[in-house]
Amino acid sequence: LHGAVADLAEPVTGVLLVGGASRRFGSPKALAELDGEPFAVRIHRTLAEAFPHVVAVGKAADRLDLPFPVEDDGSELRAALVGLVAGLRLSPTELAVVVPTDVPFVTADYLRVLAAAAREATAAHPESGPLPGAYRRAALPVLERRLAAGELALRDAAAELEARVVPDDQELLRNVNTPADLP
Repeated sequence: LHGAVADLAEPVTGVLLVGGASRRFGSPKALAELDGEPFAVRIHRTLAEAFPHVVAVGKAADRLDLPFPVEDDGSELRAALVGLVAGLRLSPTELAVVVPTDVPFVTADYLRVLAAAAREATAAHPESGPLPGAYRRAALPVLERRLAAGELALRDAAAELEARVVPDDQELLRNVNTPADLP
């Protein structure tokens, strides 16, 4: 998986989600550090290595001190589905790879594999769940309908899409939910 750098036949936008509540972490995960670098900065850099466009989406009211702009997701709700919908709407490309701020070990190669897997599908995501994942604008009607109905579980929304499942890499996709999850 890592050695195979995906051939991307179309431009892709990387979308970084920084609007999570971070309840279990106790402080904004976007600002938590790994090797002296904030998670959000680390993932933004990884997205920029993989794709020509990068958009960060979150809550303007959070006023996170980051070296790149964070676009407001336009909602009071804190849910990954909100960020995904906002990211797809803001993306200058038809295909976006969406990464939450709490997977700081993910690599550009893995993100390119996700994008390539969505070449002939509406979405692609790891076996472990819908994020990180590659989503096409064609997914917006399903995602927007579920958001409007208050059905915020992204796993359920992703199950409604024509999605390709990519093998997991447990080390790269390790989710950091509490400070104890850091190495």
